[in-house]
Amino acid sequence: MEVFFKKTLIIIALIMVVLVLGIMLTLIIESIPSMKSLGLKYLWGKTWDPVNNVYGAYPFLLGTLLTSFISLIISIPFSFAIAVYLGEYNSKGWLSNVLKNLVELIAAVPSVIYGFWGLLVLVPLVRAFEIKFNILPYGIGIFTSSIVLAIMIIPYAASMGRELIKMVPSNLKEGAYSLGATRYEVIKNVILPYTKTGLFAGVLLSLGRALGETMAVTMVIGNTTLIPTSIFAPGNTMASVIANEFTEADHTLYLSALIELGLFLFCVTVVINMIGKFLISRYTNK
Repeated sequence: MEVFFKKTLIIIALIMVVLVLGIMLTLIIESIPSMKSLGLKYLWGKTWDPVNNVYGAYPFLLGTLLTSFISLIISIPFSFAIAVYLGEYNSKGWLSNVLKNLVELIAAVPSVIYGFWGLLVLVPLVRAFEIKFNILPYGIGIFTSSIVLAIMIIPYAASMGRELIKMVPSNLKEGAYSLGATRYEVIKNVILPYTKTGLFAGVLLSLGRALGETMAVTMVIGNTTLIPTSIFAPGNTMASVIANEFTEADHTLYLSALIELGLFLFCVTVVINMIGKFLISRYTNK
């Protein structure tokens, strides 16, 4: 029975590897017309005009990077605060269980729900903020989508950070307390240095989640092919432009240009997740 179970696991693992390689190979083959016609200038081109067969991915690359990293910057303080509170301050009891369930619920909510919430609640608030500070009151844009993304990715780093903080050996903390350290000093000088590699890995996994998010971002980013002039201006991401225009691609080069965007996004996400997994395994082995 054990041999059969082991063989089954191996077969499933091989199937998953074949699926991933198949997806990547399909994206590469379908991107060949775009690669041949556009070359490297595709990545740095600033104009996206399917009517005239002009394709430049730079506005979408910039939009993806802006939304992902701004959302990461917003989410990190909340993620670490939740992780420290649930992992060190209040790791047991009914309140801890309620907070854990709420964090997990945030991760389980469909992205389209976040998109609707962003349109109905967040966009008016951002527009009011922009009016107050004499900024063009778009409401939608890079900043709004970054806030929505930040809320969506908080559970990933928070959950991982909580588990890592619980894994800190108690003798290290007790030794620090015995020397007269306060809880704040223990967290600052013992817990965070010990778990920094794992916490960074959690941040990377959150970044990978933010890079690939589609529906929620599409609903609040503005969906323009122009280069954003500020973080409050409308923009677009690689995932959202594919979702918006894939069904409209009526000729080979247009379709291939969109698929090449998907290939680039696929490669970036895979690399970031591999780095995150490597850091997690390194921390676990340590």
